[in-house]
Amino acid sequence: MRIRIVDAFTDRPFAGNQAAVVLLDSGTFPDDAWLQQVAAEVNLSETAFAHPLPAGGDADWALRWFTPTAEVAMCGHATLATAHVLHTTGATTGSPTGAVRFSALCGILTATAQDSGAFTLDFPTAPLTAVPVPDGIGEALGAEILSAHDTGPYIGDLLVELADERTVRALTPHFPGLVAHSKRGIIATAAAEDPSRGYDFVSRCFFPQLGIDEDPVTGSAHTALAPYWSPRLGRDELTGLQASARSGLVATSLRGDRTLLTGGAVTVIDGELLA
Repeated sequence: MRIRIVDAFTDRPFAGNQAAVVLLDSGTFPDDAWLQQVAAEVNLSETAFAHPLPAGGDADWALRWFTPTAEVAMCGHATLATAHVLHTTGATTGSPTGAVRFSALCGILTATAQDSGAFTLDFPTAPLTAVPVPDGIGEALGAEILSAHDTGPYIGDLLVELADERTVRALTPHFPGLVAHSKRGIIATAAAEDPSRGYDFVSRCFFPQLGIDEDPVTGSAHTALAPYWSPRLGRDELTGLQASARSGLVATSLRGDRTLLTGGAVTVIDGELLA
């Protein structure tokens, strides 16, 4: 069985966010315990498993995502990585539009190949709800929180705005202190100091409760960042920079209850899974 490591939301190797992709030949998923063991063995922020679905349905492939410790309901970068693998291996040559449809826990997701080599993902927009700033989260992050928003059931993160880009970049969180503050993780964000650099807002994402202290580039978080920043910046088309050590750009387009996420991907390892 082939397993590939893909860097997503980047156009060069060793940047963006790594995802492992396993394309299954059968029409069902293996036992959940095996899926979780593979993800733990790979030990990347996400491992994606996909199998083909019968023709004529709402989706072409069934897709699931696992962190080293748990299954998640939505993942952007591993969906992008899976679409990249399907296209580079010729598995989507029958699609007249260059799009592939995935059936996932969060519903039907679409990935469309662009002429540039990038892919555009069609994801549900996260419903944002303003909430009081939880006690202790500022101390755990190491910065003053300007506002906090719940991001709804699919991603389950707490989105917090900080004073400025410099503050986001300088964060050194106390990860055990973050665990109690959301179902999945914390999205810290601020407006870009200089939009002429090619991005409109910055973010960093922390998921210690899922075995990932900091995620390099989190596509799903941008389904919350897009509706947060678009009304504040007065544009539906924005670009976010996730300011992790690996870094990556996510182009966002807010379309009501759907958010489009666009980025590139590069395969860096193509190997065989023996177990």
